[in-house]
Amino acid sequence: MSLAVAPAAPFVFVDTSVLLRSEDGADPAAQARAIDWLAVLWQRRLGRTATSVLTDFYQHATQHLRPAMPAGDARAEVRRYQHWRPWQTDHATVEAAWSVESRFGLRFADALVVAAAQQQGCGWLLSEHLPHGQTVDGVRLLHPQHAAPSILDTAI
Repeated sequence: MSLAVAPAAPFVFVDTSVLLRSEDGADPAAQARAIDWLAVLWQRRLGRTATSVLTDFYQHATQHLRPAMPAGDARAEVRRYQHWRPWQTDHATVEAAWSVESRFGLRFADALVVAAAQQQGCGWLLSEHLPHGQTVDGVRLLHPQHAAPSILDTAI
């Protein structure tokens, strides 16, 4: 599948795995790529996420990263991402997630992320856990280690 065709909407939904990667120094090259992506999204004001992503980020950053991120630092990051207008899961989002789960065979948690991206009008979803290059109901899935932020230039 070619990634040359741009999605209709330039907004990029970022899932927990990318936010965590940006804080995890275990793989410096992967961390740098995640940081590069996030920097571009901040600069272009194209980033979107969900409250569920931010709560997952907080929990994993403070309990599972090694070394664990101090709670105050993790809270500061969660507060910073409020500028991305995080989607709050509602019943319509859950219904959309069930549909995605059934039709595309994704785990419910992943389908919920796709549904939140759809609800925010995102054309891209940046994730380390979803199949790179696949399009799910108009949302193109990108792995930050397999696509450079310059791919966004085709959408703008």
